[in-house]
Parts: sequence; C-alpha cells; structure tokens
Amino acid sequence: MKRVVLGMSGGVDSSVSAGLLKEQGYEVVGLFMKNWDEENADGICTAAEDALDARLVADALQIPFYTVNFEKEYLDRVFSYFLREYQRGRTPNPDILCNREIKFNAFLHYALQLEADYIAMGHYADQRTRDGRTELLRGADTSKDQSYFLCRIKEEALSRCLFPIGSMQKEEVRAWAKEHKLVTANKKDSTGICFIGERDFNAFLDQHLETRPGEIHDEKGAVVGHHTGLMHYTLGQRKGMGIGGVGSGEPWFVSGKNTQNNVLYAVQGEAHPALFSRGLYAREMVWIGEEKETVFTCTAKVRYRQEDVPAVVTQMGHGEIRVDFPDTVRAATPGQTIALYDKERCLGGAVIDRLVPVDAHYAYMNPVFEANPAL
Repeated sequence: MKRVVLGMSGGVDSSVSAGLLKEQGYEVVGLFMKNWDEENADGICTAAEDALDARLVADALQIPFYTVNFEKEYLDRVFSYFLREYQRGRTPNPDILCNREIKFNAFLHYALQLEADYIAMGHYADQRTRDGRTELLRGADTSKDQSYFLCRIKEEALSRCLFPIGSMQKEEVRAWAKEHKLVTANKKDSTGICFIGERDFNAFLDQHLETRPGEIHDEKGAVVGHHTGLMHYTLGQRKGMGIGGVGSGEPWFVSGKNTQNNVLYAVQGEAHPALFSRGLYAREMVWIGEEKETVFTCTAKVRYRQEDVPAVVTQMGHGEIRVDFPDTVRAATPGQTIALYDKERCLGGAVIDRLVPVDAHYAYMNPVFEANPAL
C-alpha cells in the first residue's frame, strides 16, 4: 500500500482530499503545518482553530494525524523575503513563495522522513507524466484553478505530489464533505495572507517596516499629493491616495514608484498609457516539464485573477526571460509572478523584475529595479 502524507489545513479542500485518497486505497497520514504563531485582532489564534478542525476530520476518516512546526523555515524563507521586497517598493506574492519553500520543500522533506511515497495537497490543480517528465495542469474548476500559485514549484517536487480534487468543481467538493458529514463541509474558505489574515494590511506593514512619507507626482512632475509610504501602494491602485480636486476630474491611479527619491507617480484615467506595458523582464524562471525553445509563443498571467493574454517569450540566459505582449497588459507589477501557459499546461513561472512601458516617455516612472539574489 502506497503511503501519502497529506497537508491538512483545516479547510474543506484538504479534508475531502484526505477522504478521496483513503477511498482510493492509499495509506493516508494527515499533517498540519504550523507556519505562523500570532493571534488575530480578537485575540484568537486561528491556527489553533484550523488544527482542531483538521484533527476532527482525521478522526472522522480514521487516519493518523500529526502537527509539524515550520515557523522558523517560514520566517527565514518567506516572511523575511516579503518584508525585503516591500521595503524595496515591490509587491511580492508570499503565497507562491510559501508553496515553493514550505509546502513543496520543507514539507516534502519531512514527509520523506516518514517514508512517504507521495505528498498530497488540496489544490485545484493537476499533474501528469509525459515522456518521463512531470507537467503541471490547470484545475478543472476554472474559477478556482490554483496552477498560478504553483508555477514556480520544481518538477522534482511535483512528481512526488498528488492533487486529489484537481479534477473536481468546488460544489462537488463541498457536496462530498456534506455527504460524509465532515465538520469542514460549510467552513468558509480562507482568504488573504496567512500572517495578516483579516487585519488592516497597511497597519501590518507599519508594524514591521519604517514608514517614509513623501510626495505624489503627476506625469509632468508636479506635486499633486502626499503618500504615506511607497510600500502602501501597488501599480494600478486607485484607492487610498487622497488626491482630490486636481486635474481633469478623472480617477487617479498609481503608475510608478521611484524608491531612490521616495516619489509615488500617479496618472488620471483608467486607460492612461502609463498604466500599460508592452513587455517585461522576469528573473529566476522555473521550468516545469520540458524547457521551451529560445523564442516561443504562449499565454501568460501577470496576476492570479487575470485572464490569459498572448505572449512572446525570449530566453535571455541565466534564468531571465523577456515577455512581449502583442495586446499590452495593464498594471504588471515588479515583485509579482508571471506564469506561462500552453493551453491547460502551466510551463512555469518567474518573478517580474522590470517593465517595458507602452511609451518610452513614461519609463522614468518605473526605473530599472535591481535584481534580488536568487533564492
């Protein structure tokens, strides 16, 4: 009998994954990862609640259950990176880094010590083996597909992973949980970054980073307002700038940052060309399955909820790629991840480093960002 160590989060997705794996004849071991230890605004440790729910599900399914503490690994590999990126004016995606460094790295290594044949996660994604290579596929539920968050997982780790609910719709998952009377059947899906939860995001940043207020400039360099710290803003953002009674009357949007001079740039109008890019450079590309040729066409996502857009990718060497968009893309953001796709297959992903503006006149709003050391 093959042993599977399953990451149980205390949510319905991992709960149903455990039940399905047991039905399929695997020896299932549930493992709850404690990555962060802090109470929420009401003084409640939500991790403790989630761990209890996971244990109740494991008891109901009659599978072994354990808790493992990865707080140090999370602090060193995810949280510290998160703070460094925000300090540099970027907008990182800690969920993607958590998948890469914790769930498919530290967790995998721990599971192998438990003599696991596979690990499993409750992600809406799938994988297949073709010509001896592991490929990552989108989840069947297009509204829940999480392949974007897995696009920087190394193939070696994915080859050891099962995604039991990857072929299911969310309503099917909840129906299975209700049919089997699992306590998580109606539990609300978790949202947001785990170490922030429902708290005010800017207030959280202020607790951990030095805040440097400064000026907001329009495209002509005129001062139109003042910001509370560059880390509080992301490209394309509309709310929170406090600019009123200036200009044409159209809404203002964040169009760039100059970290050296502590200046935030803003333009008016949702369709302003300064908000769009015709291309970008990204670093630390991770290929899943067979690596593509030097220049190729595919589709891409520069953020999770975005629809795929056509892209032409050029490999620049040393893990750097250039991506050109025939139709331009709005609000691509340094620090975020670009995921590449060939239909249902995710080819891999890289960290957005710098942008190619639609008009070179607006390049000064997005100066070249220095590359981070490879993780």
